Amino acid sequence: MDREKLYRLLRLGIEKGASDIHFQVGNLPLYRFNGNLVELRYKVLEASDTEAIARLLLEGDPRQEDMAFNEVDLAYELPDEGRFRVNISRQRRNFNIVLRVIPLQIKTFDELNLPGILRDIATLRRGYVLVTGATGMGKSTTLAALINEVNRLRKCKIITVEDPIEFVFSHEKSIITQREIGTDTAGFPDALRAALRQDPDVIMVGEMRDLETVDTSLKAAETGHLVFSTIHTSDVASTINRLVSFFPTEEQANVRARLADNIQAIVSLRLLVNKRDDGRVPAVEILRATRSIQECIRDPQKTNELNDYISRGKNEKMQTFDQHLLDLLRANKIAVETALGAASNPADFQTKLSLEGEVEVEEQSEKPMEPLEIDSDGRF
Repeated sequence: MDREKLYRLLRLGIEKGASDIHFQVGNLPLYRFNGNLVELRYKVLEASDTEAIARLLLEGDPRQEDMAFNEVDLAYELPDEGRFRVNISRQRRNFNIVLRVIPLQIKTFDELNLPGILRDIATLRRGYVLVTGATGMGKSTTLAALINEVNRLRKCKIITVEDPIEFVFSHEKSIITQREIGTDTAGFPDALRAALRQDPDVIMVGEMRDLETVDTSLKAAETGHLVFSTIHTSDVASTINRLVSFFPTEEQANVRARLADNIQAIVSLRLLVNKRDDGRVPAVEILRATRSIQECIRDPQKTNELNDYISRGKNEKMQTFDQHLLDLLRANKIAVETALGAASNPADFQTKLSLEGEVEVEEQSEKPMEPLEIDSDGRF
């Protein structure tokens, strides 16, 4: 596997709109489209192929010298074409490589089909804003859109701390400093402590991973900064419980009070196949800070009531997943079976569908995508 072949494989992913590219020994190259993996009719990869790919991706990195790692994360760029978030790991002693495709251009809320309330969230001046969802649900893309909206609207200092750097921002009204874990700083807590001494207005933390990162980012919000981050949780209620669970039991009441005082918004995402089965649209749950919401965060006995308050919070531009799913159905953007599969409470959601005249769910046979092909001369 030489450089030109690797570049052609990566370009194919960019051009066809893949979200991820997989290289694994014993398999054809795989590309993920709208959640489905599709093979490229190229050739079955051998150990020498994936090792060569790993070395090319690590070119110039000290870790390439002995390749002694078991797993590593990094960013890779094809200049003027695209960026990739790369994970290289070992699998039965061979290298296994997965690349997440990151567009060079940061999309707007409209282009991402995200609710307009996110524009209001981007105008906040202080507090804690979290974007949540499972892997591949669009957290990084949504976070980038939020930061770029701040960049477009405000003359301020933005510091990002990422592992690795994904979207690269251009200065508009704001000045932006992007720091990468392992390259520019040792870790999230160190970078956050340093950021507080760098006169920031807005801090973006790539992910809430541990107690120290949560604690330090909360301190940043408490001292008057606007802090954006992501966390791997499925909805608003589980986000609160997850953040609290990082801390010892004796500290959890205090942490709940700090979260209640500082959380301004939580945006949870679920990417769904659209009605035409040729793309995906986000279902979005949105929490905004109100006195009732703050009380639910403070009191662990009331956290399970968050969903009820969100559902009654349309005046504050809040919405539950199931409310947004109904909106997407009314707009004919998703199929009924897709909505039912994504609903937080499928039984209640089916009842609501029945009241709206949607009684039956049509079964649709899955149409697998055809394998990608290359010409006999090796061109894509």
